[in-house]
Amino acid sequence: MAITSANQLELLQTAEAVAREKMIDPELVVEAMEESLARAAKSRYGAEMDIRVSIDRRTGKATFTRVRTVVEDEELENYQAEFTVEQAKEYLDDPAVGDVFTEEVPPVELGRIAAQSAKQVILQKVREAERDKQYEEFKDRAGTIINVTVKREEYGNVIVDMNPGEGILRRNEKIGREAYRPGDRIRCFIKDVRREQRGPQIFLTRTAPEFMAALFKMEVPEIYDGIIEIKAVARDPGSRAKIAVISYDGSIDPVGACVGMRGSRVQAVVNELQGEKIDIIPWNEDMPTFLVNALQPAEVSKVVFDEDAERIEVVVPEEQLSLAIGRRGQNVRLASQLTALDIDIMTEEEESKRRQAEFEVRTKLFMETLDLDEFFAQLLVAEGFTNLEEVAYVEVDELLVIDGVDEGTAGELQARARDFIEAQNQKALDAARALGVEDSLIAFEGLTPQMVEALGNDGVKTLEDFATCADWELAGGWTTDGEGNRSKDDGVLEPFDVSIEEAQNMVMTARVMLGWVDPEELAAAEAEGEGEEGTTEEAEA
Repeated sequence: MAITSANQLELLQTAEAVAREKMIDPELVVEAMEESLARAAKSRYGAEMDIRVSIDRRTGKATFTRVRTVVEDEELENYQAEFTVEQAKEYLDDPAVGDVFTEEVPPVELGRIAAQSAKQVILQKVREAERDKQYEEFKDRAGTIINVTVKREEYGNVIVDMNPGEGILRRNEKIGREAYRPGDRIRCFIKDVRREQRGPQIFLTRTAPEFMAALFKMEVPEIYDGIIEIKAVARDPGSRAKIAVISYDGSIDPVGACVGMRGSRVQAVVNELQGEKIDIIPWNEDMPTFLVNALQPAEVSKVVFDEDAERIEVVVPEEQLSLAIGRRGQNVRLASQLTALDIDIMTEEEESKRRQAEFEVRTKLFMETLDLDEFFAQLLVAEGFTNLEEVAYVEVDELLVIDGVDEGTAGELQARARDFIEAQNQKALDAARALGVEDSLIAFEGLTPQMVEALGNDGVKTLEDFATCADWELAGGWTTDGEGNRSKDDGVLEPFDVSIEEAQNMVMTARVMLGWVDPEELAAAEAEGEGEEGTTEEAEA
């Protein structure tokens, strides 16, 4: 059926009906109609003409106008939509570049093909409006829980009705072997909202740690009010989870508040998560103490914390080892995720053997390098000496506390240690020069001969090579993947206990020496960073 310019009120009625059905602004539908009518008119009068359509919002009357713009003579390209100043004098009084001349043209009658084309334009505009509305509605709701209705399942992914629009719960975001039927009502966590070419994509999850935290916030008023804070969450979805909480009110027990009367609060969360067992743990700023809590229900005998390496060693009784590790390593894995530390668990017997092995290695080191008998070397190790540098450069008084050591013996020990160190340094320098390491790098402050040799073996032979190194390439580090698993990155200077901060300072110093970095700009940037840090601390205070 052909649509003519006489269908005036019908246009407005159609626009209002479509707007009500799609729950969008009627103005958007009318604008889409204007564009579709203009496109149809161009097919009648010519594609090069600038035809515009205006629909009266009260009467529905569509007015078709042709627009021509005044341009410079040399810029005239489209003779149907542009004209020069001279040509415009026939239509305008005293025309100037940029002036616009409009004249009404007869309305067009839309044939079947034109009407179909107009319909497609309107539908496209309506879909775009729907998508924009959905994106605007959900973009600020990322990180919240929403109740949705299951529509269908596609290749394991669940498509849900979010009213308006659809969301997707990917199969790897479902708990265990959850199965849903169309019409089921489920709770999901809005993980991400993206604006894409095919429309807004809303990604949902039921496995994210944030989902559990949000559920506790709904069930525990103290968390919602900020009296209790969830500091960390670690989950093995559908199986077990650990959640660390802290109370800012000394009269409120954070664990008890989360458990609730007879476990009512935590049970509500457990039921939503398909029976997932939840360990609620009190947070502690002291990381070893927090880890002991995180490894519950296992009992811990001893904790050794290496803060620089973000690594912690835990010693447990033999009968507690399997409990600490958990089924398939679950307990220690969740504790590691909760504390963001790598955890090594060993029994008391294993730790004793390791300490004995370290004792023997250090004893042998002192015997071979200082030409000592076994008993004397053991005395040094027992007093806490771990390497030759400590013996060579320690205050003499610290050697005199060892039984049988007088000033003469202490002086001889230090002389032997220094001679051996110097010999090793010379050997390392000779090896570095043989590798082609340049004197500019050998003389760089902060690098020992052994470090220079290690750099040479790694292909770093000039100051320029050193300046291009990343800090983690020198000091080592840890990489965390999307699933929270951490892998070790070995550094060239890591065996020499070079920290990441020391590596950063050395690399930046090399860049300044080479003129790659302006020292004044660097100092200004550091001062600005310190100022911002101070401001942040004041704000927190």
